[in-house]
Amino acid sequence: MRMGQVSVTAQRVAARRLTFPRVPAPYGDPEADQRLGRDIAGPVVLVDPYSPMTVHLAARTAYFDRATVRALDGGITQVVVAGAGYDGRALRYAKPGVRWFEIDHPATQADKVARLSRLAISAPQLTFVAADFATADVGAALAGAGHDRTTPSLFLCEGVAVYLDLAVIVSLLRALRSGAAPGSRLAISVSAATTDERRRKFQSAVGALGEPLRTILTAEAASELLASSGWQELPSPSERRARSVQAGFLSLEPV
Repeated sequence: MRMGQVSVTAQRVAARRLTFPRVPAPYGDPEADQRLGRDIAGPVVLVDPYSPMTVHLAARTAYFDRATVRALDGGITQVVVAGAGYDGRALRYAKPGVRWFEIDHPATQADKVARLSRLAISAPQLTFVAADFATADVGAALAGAGHDRTTPSLFLCEGVAVYLDLAVIVSLLRALRSGAAPGSRLAISVSAATTDERRRKFQSAVGALGEPLRTILTAEAASELLASSGWQELPSPSERRARSVQAGFLSLEPV
């Protein structure tokens, strides 16, 4: 990401999500999420529903939606979204008694806050934590914002790891682990298994936007990295786990 500029890839993901089916919940304000997405996208959203990237993003969105609803329905009362961008789950899945913390690069976060204010979207459940993962003490920033490390949390890290240097990923994962009480969960996306040609095209496209890919991990390498950072994969039916690992989506708990 270019210094002082908002994340263009985060804007494009928010725009594409307007066309995706979302996991329903009996709480929250989906329309507020849609309003934010429409404000980012502008008057026209042109998305090829059959492109590999759209298919991947739709599956990724559904995976993280399910992880969120499952955690909230299971009694989790804190959600931390790392590298939140223009994610609207804090609006869509707002549930009484649940606190949300969004950690993100200051420029992107400031733009999001300004949009919410202009759209008159109130989100008292949401605390914004501005932090550059490459330089900030994420654990201290979260604690300073009021995150309770003695209470179980859901940590969401979607579409972020590939844009960070490996050392920064390790630092982030350990910071999240330091704030993870027993019963916490982490949902994270890593590099999806794909062809070299498709990866080169994606790498070229995001690089042209000033947001180059920095760390390419297989799911197996990611599992080893997560384990060394204090996280272990949740047990799940073998077929479902195989599909998730192939797609690059992992759900974990603190060791």
